[in-house]
Amino acid sequence: MVFVDLETTGSTGTVDRITEIGIVELNEEGEVREWSSLVNPQTSIPGFIQSLTGITNEMVADAPTFAELADEVLARLHGRLFVAHNARFDYGFLKCEFKRLGLDFKAPVLCTVKLSRKLFPQYGKHNLDALIDRHKLHMPARHRALADAAVLRQFWQKLQTQWPADELQQAVDELTGRSSWPVHLDPALLNELPERHGVYLFHGERDLLLYIGKANNLRQRVLSHFSADHRAAKEMSLSQQVRRVTWVEMPGELGALLKEAQLIKQWQPTHNRRLRRTNELCTWKLVTADDDEDAPSTLELAWARDLDWGRQDQVYGLFGSQKDAHKTLREIAESAQLCLVTLGLDKVPTGRPCFGYQLHRCSGACIGLESLADHSRRLRNVMADWRVQTWPYGGPVAIQEGRGWHVLDAWCYLGTAYSDEDVAALLQQGRPTFDKDTYKLLVSWLPRMEVMPIKAQ
Repeated sequence: MVFVDLETTGSTGTVDRITEIGIVELNEEGEVREWSSLVNPQTSIPGFIQSLTGITNEMVADAPTFAELADEVLARLHGRLFVAHNARFDYGFLKCEFKRLGLDFKAPVLCTVKLSRKLFPQYGKHNLDALIDRHKLHMPARHRALADAAVLRQFWQKLQTQWPADELQQAVDELTGRSSWPVHLDPALLNELPERHGVYLFHGERDLLLYIGKANNLRQRVLSHFSADHRAAKEMSLSQQVRRVTWVEMPGELGALLKEAQLIKQWQPTHNRRLRRTNELCTWKLVTADDDEDAPSTLELAWARDLDWGRQDQVYGLFGSQKDAHKTLREIAESAQLCLVTLGLDKVPTGRPCFGYQLHRCSGACIGLESLADHSRRLRNVMADWRVQTWPYGGPVAIQEGRGWHVLDAWCYLGTAYSDEDVAALLQQGRPTFDKDTYKLLVSWLPRMEVMPIKAQ
């Protein structure tokens, strides 16, 4: 274990910097080593922070920078359980400092605030001052890094005398995610999972693909599947079946969503229901005689596989089956008093009113009370909200997200590129099958992003 505390110039890891690091190492034999260092934050320390910690600009002026201490800090943290009070703060600050140096720091984390709440739920306060008072801990210099880290080790020692070893270990395991980790999975994965956007894949026996999911934080999302606190039947089933976890890192949330939809359609995992491929995808195509907008129009059912999606105009709705398409159109027609016979959904002898007219759900196009031209204009107006947008960019485009470029064409996701060569390769492989989930994603996301047309190679 390593008990860690930091003093900083503020509360935001991406902006503020570390001014002092305190680390107390505890090995398996119970031996303790203490280490601390002031850190030159390469920025000014605010006055109220100087008053709180006692660390002044003069004190850190000649101190090493974090870059100069990074190897030392990594060596002391490597392979150990990272323990801190309000651990998200200290762990997050260190990750930001390492990230500035191009290093990806990961460690299993135990928060002593959460540990105190779990073991002593009868108390309302669990800040460090409350723990010091409650457990009679010795604190020589509050708000100095090494002193605060040493207090956490004292707290751990007190817990070992107050709780049976197995119960204390169970609490730690639950808070760090280890107790619910599937027995068939390599525990090393706990430290390997990245805290980045991406898609994760659960594999079962004989590498059968069980489940594919999207995550803004891969490590956090994968661990949530195995949380003993809120495990549902689906999660229980996955936990029992999973034998291997793989993942694909993506540069941002949109990339993760696109890759998730792509991989689910490609592999059809057994536990994925949403986003599964629908081979019966169809739409309603508006057909107008002589291409005259004032001429009578009707709708014909068209199958996705037969259309040039994205470039096809006058198509309405994306339906998973012919049954869904007919059901939805009937509901629209009845609401707008359109004629089911004129639309071709019902049949009656010539000159006879349709059943909808008798129920006052039809304006009489079937018996000439409404002209076919007027009926067609109302049809187009009513269906406007269901219109499938045509691809507005003419050809393939790229949108940047993080360090990658998503290559798109006619509402289809070709892939994510990280170089000009990647873009060329994606364009050469051709456009994939139209997918309604990808279409909906792009319709929502593209207006918010900068779109760059790709010039012909």
